Amino acid sequence: MDHVPGSLRAALIAVENHWTWYRRNWRATAVTSFLQPVLFLLAMGVGFGSQVQPGEATGGHRYVVFLAPALLVLTAVQNAMFESTYAVFSSFKWQKTYHGVVATPVTPAQVLHGQLLWIALRLLSGTAVFLAVAVALGAVTSPWAVLAVPAAVLAGMAFSAPVVAYTATREKPDSFNALYRFALVPMTLFTGAFFPLDQLPAWLHPLAWATPVWHGIELARGAAFGTLAPLPAAGHVAYLAAFVVVGTVLGRRHFHRRLTA
Repeated sequence: MDHVPGSLRAALIAVENHWTWYRRNWRATAVTSFLQPVLFLLAMGVGFGSQVQPGEATGGHRYVVFLAPALLVLTAVQNAMFESTYAVFSSFKWQKTYHGVVATPVTPAQVLHGQLLWIALRLLSGTAVFLAVAVALGAVTSPWAVLAVPAAVLAGMAFSAPVVAYTATREKPDSFNALYRFALVPMTLFTGAFFPLDQLPAWLHPLAWATPVWHGIELARGAAFGTLAPLPAAGHVAYLAAFVVVGTVLGRRHFHRRLTA
């Protein structure tokens, strides 16, 4: 009888597989994963930000300092977009990697767990590099800003897990463009990353509060500026964790259905 590996070992095997591919092809994603967020910080934070005076809207901070934690979260969510859509779809449809894996004792649920672990590691590496660059540019003023990294990764996974589950139901990648235009772009622009949320009409606030990006930004800014109270922090973490759990449960169902059909 074939030996079914434990969940952790199966996830690590999946990560090793992704790493083997990534170390040979990392240049293809370097621009979107690392360079693009840094260019955005330079353009919006250092360039445009030089025209913005510190004030109430920026919490008394220079604009680049106000912007950096939010860009950290946006970097994680935007990286999660590709890793959760085209990369997963390719493994189902084009490369059929998942089908090859489940021909071994590894189960569909373990394939999903390995994929999510790999995405989390990718988000961690991308945000860590971004934070290092932000420090070099003087956009970070407190060592507590390092706590913004796990906040960003959690927000990215709160977006990623449901999207991975959704991707497992797709036969064509066409709908990913709509996901980008009608979910990712509005979350980038209207969740308080570039200006305080109270500058927007009140009817938009509940829409922003429902997104993982807003909760991630609140966590990251609160951690970086030392303004995060325990109860709101617990609420933000619980909300984001719920997205991860729901996405994982749905993903297990869709991965099993698709890989055992």
